[in-house]
Amino acid sequence: MKKSIIVLLHIGFWLCYLLLIAIMVGVFYRSSGHSVDQTARVLNAFRSIFTFALFPSVITFYLYYFLIFQRHLKQNKIFLSIISGLLISLGAAVLGYILIRYQIETGQMVDMDEGGKHGRSTAIRTIIVMTIIASISGMVALVIKGFITWFDELKLKEELKQKNHDTEMALVKAQLDPHFLFNTLNNIDTLILNNAKEASNYLNMLSDILRFMLYETKTDRILLEHEIEYIKKYIELQKIRTSNLNYVHFQVTGSPGNKTIAPLIFIPFIENAFKHSANKKIDNAINVQIFINKGSILFVCENKFDPNRKYKQGSNGLGNDLIQKRLNLLYPGNHTLELDKQTDIYSVHLTIQNG
Repeated sequence: MKKSIIVLLHIGFWLCYLLLIAIMVGVFYRSSGHSVDQTARVLNAFRSIFTFALFPSVITFYLYYFLIFQRHLKQNKIFLSIISGLLISLGAAVLGYILIRYQIETGQMVDMDEGGKHGRSTAIRTIIVMTIIASISGMVALVIKGFITWFDELKLKEELKQKNHDTEMALVKAQLDPHFLFNTLNNIDTLILNNAKEASNYLNMLSDILRFMLYETKTDRILLEHEIEYIKKYIELQKIRTSNLNYVHFQVTGSPGNKTIAPLIFIPFIENAFKHSANKKIDNAINVQIFINKGSILFVCENKFDPNRKYKQGSNGLGNDLIQKRLNLLYPGNHTLELDKQTDIYSVHLTIQNG
């Protein structure tokens, strides 16, 4: 919350508090008549109420605000908050009473209780009343501080949600590797001369992929069935670059039904598999499987790679750290990701719990 709004909340509270004191003095003034002597009594009453109510309230308000809320209440230490609050209110009341007695003894204030005859005898009663008033002010401080904290946390969550959304959109845009797009278009262009019908089929697949990425990925969740269709078309387009029909093995076990999932959650691993896979003439160089169970979805992606080949870090695709961060944002505590690198096989096992 902006500091200016916080200051206005504080000013508003104290203005209301002073208005209440003014009303109490006004009532006393009306009941006392309008003589000079009575006016002096009203001024004395105003000073008494001001010292009686405002002084301890200011102390407790800001001690509750800065000390109790931050150190105890925010940490859910309720009992400690109550004890600390009572001690602070009592201490402020005692200080206020001492200030009142000092003004009475020095002649700055006249004791309203029969000219001061019974001033000291009512000390306990006065301190108790002042403690109650101070405690009420302290509780108001906790309410104000709690509201400000709640508002700030809500705003922070909204900002994190927006950043999460922006990150997801950036990730979605990053998924469309320009090399993949250019290579696919070039392959389709070459295929037009040899098999126009098949080229048209691949062009429709590419169009579906672009449509999927532009429109369906704007939502937080999509049907798992649509994600699987996207993966199928992506793999088919990647296979244009090789004549080996068994280069990629893709299998889905179980029925997607009405299950939903975050868009493009699996494709970074598949993209990296194509990027780092070994010779395209090898059968089952890439193995992608999705197991759909009643309570979870298991994604498995394995690819063979050349251990002697050096791969550039951060070129095309998404790194595992960024992928893991996205999973933590989308499925906090609701997923497991296992990465395993053997001599010539890299495997990914991602389990996402439903719900």
